[in-house]
Amino acid sequence: MSEEMIQVEVAYALADKQALIAISVQKGTTMFDAAVQSNIVAKFPDLDIDLESTPMGIFGKAERKPKERVLEEGERVEIYRPLIADPKEVRKRRAAEAKAKRDSQEG
Repeated sequence: MSEEMIQVEVAYALADKQALIAISVQKGTTMFDAAVQSNIVAKFPDLDIDLESTPMGIFGKAERKPKERVLEEGERVEIYRPLIADPKEVRKRRAAEAKAKRDSQEG
């Protein structure tokens, strides 16, 4: 009697290198377990990817508990890298630069 298997993908990307690994896992496998089974960390030996604490999501939607979230057929587990800059701060800086440019053109 064999376990039912499903097909999923595990993805990780840097600016210059991406990996998308298709794997078969047992039905009932969690996001975290699929990431471990994919051995995706081996494709990025220069990085210290700690799957225990790295954020993960499914198709762009962050999942708070990857060790509990059971995968369904065809889903893609995304392993997120840390943000280099806070998006709010980047927007504030751009807005300030745009305002300064407008002010200098008016004056």
